Amino acid sequence: MQWRSLVLGLLLLRLGLQALLALLPALAPGLCLRRRFPFPFPPPPAALGPPGAGSSHWGSLLRRGGGGGEAGGDEYERRYSGAFPPQLRARLRDAARGMFVFGYDSYMQHAFPRDELDPLHCRGRGPDRHDPSNLNINDVLGNYSLTLIDALDTLAVMGNSSEFQKAVKLVIDTVSFDKDSTVQVFEATIRVLGSLLSAHIIITDTKQPFGDMTIKDYDNELLHMAHDLAVRLLPAFENTKTGIPYPRVNLKKGVPPDSNNETCTAGAGSLLVEFGILSRLLGDSTFEWVARRAVKALWSLRSNNTGLLGNVVNIQTGHWVGKQSGLGAGSDSFYEYLLKSYILFGEKEDLEMFNDAYRNIQNHLRRGREACNEGEGDPPLYVNVNMFTGQLMNTWIDSLQAFFPGLQVLIGDVEDAICLHAFYYAIWKRYGALPERYNWQLQAPDVPFYPLRPELVESTYLLYQATKNPFYLHVGMDILQSLEKYTKAKCGYATLHHVVEKTKEDRMESFFLSETCKYLYLLFDEENPLHKSGNKYMFTTEGHIVSVDERFRNSLWQDILPGEEDSAERIKPNELKPVNFSSNCNRVPDERRYLLPLKSNYMRQIDQMVGLI
Repeated sequence: MQWRSLVLGLLLLRLGLQALLALLPALAPGLCLRRRFPFPFPPPPAALGPPGAGSSHWGSLLRRGGGGGEAGGDEYERRYSGAFPPQLRARLRDAARGMFVFGYDSYMQHAFPRDELDPLHCRGRGPDRHDPSNLNINDVLGNYSLTLIDALDTLAVMGNSSEFQKAVKLVIDTVSFDKDSTVQVFEATIRVLGSLLSAHIIITDTKQPFGDMTIKDYDNELLHMAHDLAVRLLPAFENTKTGIPYPRVNLKKGVPPDSNNETCTAGAGSLLVEFGILSRLLGDSTFEWVARRAVKALWSLRSNNTGLLGNVVNIQTGHWVGKQSGLGAGSDSFYEYLLKSYILFGEKEDLEMFNDAYRNIQNHLRRGREACNEGEGDPPLYVNVNMFTGQLMNTWIDSLQAFFPGLQVLIGDVEDAICLHAFYYAIWKRYGALPERYNWQLQAPDVPFYPLRPELVESTYLLYQATKNPFYLHVGMDILQSLEKYTKAKCGYATLHHVVEKTKEDRMESFFLSETCKYLYLLFDEENPLHKSGNKYMFTTEGHIVSVDERFRNSLWQDILPGEEDSAERIKPNELKPVNFSSNCNRVPDERRYLLPLKSNYMRQIDQMVGLI
């Protein structure tokens, strides 16, 4: 009878433990005493939520190839851990290339030489001449074949030398910047100027790692075009009392008489990479000088109390009109370019500004537990605060902030990047897209459209390069399938008007081809020359590739750059670590390469946090 008593005792113990576990979720909000969110999240259920887009026809390859993990264990581990079959990876690489080809060919057939493709009606789109106040269109579209220009280096990265050469010749022969178009300085710089410079660098690279991308009788035409465009943007830097540029300029007439004196931090402070490259290729300090002056002017306006910057400033008075400090729209690429300017040019001052900014971000914007993969409390999240007080301003974040894990990878803060990326991926799993603005308190979109943005894909790619963890290939597969399922249109891919209802808008922004498709392709193309050639590359904020080499770390005008000392320190070429090679990614131990990057209980917590389960 003793064994029956023992079994009965074990059964009662198990029932008691189950009852206790059932109570714990309800008690959890009260137990998280270190919670820094202003309101508790609802308790997490025990079951894993919907698998999202990953349970598709490609799942059969995962099962056959052993990529689904062991038969037992946690549901997250079964879905995400284990090796990723090479044949599946090859198919996804080809699918990403096919996505780009369909979008690119549709643009060339139905929209060129106009700026963008309307994928629902299969026609081109240019500036809105009837409504100059339509800044959503006119800030970006300048009547200069934007999509073709923006896609140039994607053609090279995918190894399509014949189409790259054809596209370059089309740009040289048909594009002019002598247009009565008023465009945003930032957008023209990152989309057009940056792409022209990237393509020029690819053409003139003596190693030609992507195949033969040379152009017969090429006479630096793209560099000359970049110079012409930059000269037309220079009036934005004139007649401002702070040195911070006007947000917009007419390419033929200069700054409009009724121009707005207010600009965002990212728009004014994210010009240094492209302007610096141009200056160093031309041997003309003008462009780097004005861009660097703008960065320093913004930096000088940071709060004495918190060290933070706002998101909108008056270029004449230096007064902060927008006092929100965050990592999304209006601020994002300012921080990105402090670091990337240092990587490219080696100016120590840029790194010092970035380190100071990153420290202040951690002190005032970061919420949640101290460590990503251990401890109690909410997962790390970066919120929007008042630049002067550090107090929470709202409970939403925007999709542009999804770039930040990728930036953290570049500085080696991989563990924190893993957590923030998991949060955005959970939102993607819930909606099959990222809403432009998501309210983490209400667990619902505040602004529900998705314009095919690349930021989550970018961070996914960089985290994979840092960790080589197959989890990120699963993420990329989910993203790729969602794009195919929800955004594919008759002629290309369309903006989602509403991520819940999955209604579409008739617009395919140029960054879909220049960034979203490129990062997806590179994620699955392990053998790409970008990874294997031995060259060092950096991505601009528009996803254009530029080589990190000696010529960009030498300038002849050190004495005339604003605020520079003659003895300013610079990094040497051999002190730069490749920013997109696995040899620089030793912060995640080898034994975790084939496990979940984030423990399954924390993944479940994040999925619950966004209402996925």
